[in-house]
Amino acid sequence: MSYAHPEYLVDTEWVAQHLEDPNVRIIESDEDSLLYLMGHIPGAVQVDWFSTLQHPLRRDFSTREQFEEICSTLGITNDTSIVFYGDKSNWFACYALWVFQYYGHTNVKIMNGGRIKWEQEKRALVKEVRAYTRTSYSAKEADKSIRAFRNDVFKQIEDKKPMVDVRSLKEYTGELLHMPNYPQEGATRGGHIPGAVSIPWSMAVNEADSAFKSVEELRALYEGKDIKADGEIIAYCRIGERSSLTWFVLKYLLGYEKVKNYDGSWTEWGNLVDAPIEK
Repeated sequence: MSYAHPEYLVDTEWVAQHLEDPNVRIIESDEDSLLYLMGHIPGAVQVDWFSTLQHPLRRDFSTREQFEEICSTLGITNDTSIVFYGDKSNWFACYALWVFQYYGHTNVKIMNGGRIKWEQEKRALVKEVRAYTRTSYSAKEADKSIRAFRNDVFKQIEDKKPMVDVRSLKEYTGELLHMPNYPQEGATRGGHIPGAVSIPWSMAVNEADSAFKSVEELRALYEGKDIKADGEIIAYCRIGERSSLTWFVLKYLLGYEKVKNYDGSWTEWGNLVDAPIEK
């Protein structure tokens, strides 16, 4: 059985065959921004999740105008097919795809397996940073149907609708309050949002090559925790990057129509005055 929307996923061989396709732009988005400079897929450009996609002052995305400038500088048109890939099993590749969709760019794909699979197959990595002819990109109004804010989460709790906590089990239980080596993801309280079920993001990918598991395995994983296609679902982690991977899985691989990513996640909820928490 194939994924619900296989057009949103390509394999490494497809990418290798489209390296010189003018209608395709390959974007690398990593947790570790230095990886791109150490070597990237030929012709790929870099979109850093923090310095490129985040507003310099507010905790929010770049503005619509800033997003248009990003795309124009990278030579992206409104018709360009964009393929995202990165480290950490495509955490930030999925996050970047989610932000691009937020501003209306729907012709997007994930390279299954990300950097790990490309490197495992000993495919070419280069240090040359290719420049593209500037375009005049025009973004759409933000699509808030795919993004949850804290008030949406309060309403989700009140209505007893499903939420997925994609963090590790120790984060979910509150045993682990601070993530090692992630000082920017701190919270004063540990635990999880009331009613949220624990389905760690890592259970959706194969450990060997970081590729997504089969549709049968994914359906059993989520439906086994009562996360079903007919629900209105919110996924969260600490800052929204791991949950963007789960959002991608639910929306495009399983075909769930009503899924939102709560990018405020635990760094907001765990610091929010008077927010309900369970352990």
